[in-house]
Amino acid sequence: MKRDDDKNVTRRSAIAYAAGLSVVFSVLTFLGLGLLLDRWLGTSPWMVAIGIVVGSAIGLYEFIRVTTKL
Repeated sequence: MKRDDDKNVTRRSAIAYAAGLSVVFSVLTFLGLGLLLDRWLGTSPWMVAIGIVVGSAIGLYEFIRVTTKL
């Protein structure tokens, strides 16, 4: 019984860790994409701002999607 509890705690911890990482990496990815587009198009700082907003929205969506598995 204790081993099943440990497995359940480990599983839930892994899901929570994955949820947090999905937020961080989606924001960083879209931030980087925004930086590249700003340099290419010369629209500084607009694409960075849009990248942060889009990355945050996608990260929040993924966070909710992953944490519903808990």
